[in-house]
Amino acid sequence: MAGHSDNDMGLPDFTEPAKVLIVIAPYYSKISQAQLDSARGVLDRAGVAHDTVEVPGSLEIPTAIGMANRLSSFDGYVALGCVIRGRTSHYDVVVNESARGIMMLGLQGLAIGNGIITVENMDQAEERADADRLDTAGGAAAAALHLIALARRWRRPDTGVGFRPGAYRVAGGENEEGPAKA
Repeated sequence: MAGHSDNDMGLPDFTEPAKVLIVIAPYYSKISQAQLDSARGVLDRAGVAHDTVEVPGSLEIPTAIGMANRLSSFDGYVALGCVIRGRTSHYDVVVNESARGIMMLGLQGLAIGNGIITVENMDQAEERADADRLDTAGGAAAAALHLIALARRWRRPDTGVGFRPGAYRVAGGENEEGPAKA
């Protein structure tokens, strides 16, 4: 997910329905609600169906997205959470590993907008969660939509299991197009 930018790409139009899963770690309730409102608003404006699941923390977000990808039929995902630096190295682990997990899923072809806020203090978190200021959640939802559109643009037509029509025989010597050709 890109940060604040003057480049407004707008939202893509979809010729067929899209469905997005928002995965949120609601550790800070005020921040989480602002993130959800913003991401849902963007998805609603784009006319995209969406569902939301909560996970215990930001480290669980990539796992939940991976599970949903294997077990459900979402076109894209929005990762939301907030990690504020504390006094230990736990912050670094959570920030780096959640980002790495999301990136690995993205490199496998999943359309994911990463809106996990990583900051030093609550003031920075509030600024990034605010839809009227930096709006990282809205940006993450828009990023997911653009990646879905890109995946649809580049997808290959369904080719079945690797046989060209008319190039195989079934019992009785006929294929789907009639008698097998010599």
